[in-house]
Amino acid sequence: MTVARLKDRFALITGSSRGIGRAVAVQFATEGATVAINAVEHDDATEAALAAVRAASARAGFGERPHRAAVADVSSSQAVDAMIAELVDAWGRLDILVNNAGIQAEAPSEDVSDAALARVLGVNLFGAAYCSRAAIRHFLARPGGGVIVNTSSVHEIIPKPTYLGYSMSKGGLGNLTRTLALEFADKGIRVNAVGPGAITTDINDAWVNDPEKRADVERHIPMGYAASAEEIAPVFAFLASDEARYMTGQTVYVCGGLTLYGDFKTNWSS
Repeated sequence: MTVARLKDRFALITGSSRGIGRAVAVQFATEGATVAINAVEHDDATEAALAAVRAASARAGFGERPHRAAVADVSSSQAVDAMIAELVDAWGRLDILVNNAGIQAEAPSEDVSDAALARVLGVNLFGAAYCSRAAIRHFLARPGGGVIVNTSSVHEIIPKPTYLGYSMSKGGLGNLTRTLALEFADKGIRVNAVGPGAITTDINDAWVNDPEKRADVERHIPMGYAASAEEIAPVFAFLASDEARYMTGQTVYVCGGLTLYGDFKTNWSS
């Protein structure tokens, strides 16, 4: 049975041509939303994601919806403003923003370059701020409020050595979530976040396709395995829906128990 929690909603999902973003886009389309697939360029992955959301709408019985691509580098405020304006012009409204675009760069923290820090923070944190600002301006300009869901990480609270920019961006994203949630709670605007753990997407190819490295990663997950993007996408749909209408300012960790600090399952400390 199709759950139509997002019927007639219009949603922008950044970084949604692959990985978690694509799975969220398909989940939203399955639940009735019209979706914009954002990517830095309109490439084969963008077309494949659009085809997937169109097929999801059709399978769920929602017919042809005006799903579309929304090409923009979210680290550019000008590009973000133009993207949001284009979507509002095409659709008439925007109801849901998912700030999902994210990158990472590994380096010893004493050696990380200015350029690497700027790029990771530009996409992961400033990009979320730019998109949120543009979406909130639209939400405030018409009745009905709106919803923002941010893709954070377990590394919002768990340090990630040699990934300084990534850790900084996810910690900052948690506070961005709470700050916007508090500021606009009485304006009908809800802001929450999802904190994934180890997910089998291409951003994690370094260990996903290496049996030894994958086993080492999964050894730290209390539930014992790394999830697919499709397993966590329904949490985004819940937070975007009216079922979560009394939730704001929260990060929901969907991580197989990583944030439980599984090394303490066997007590080694008093």
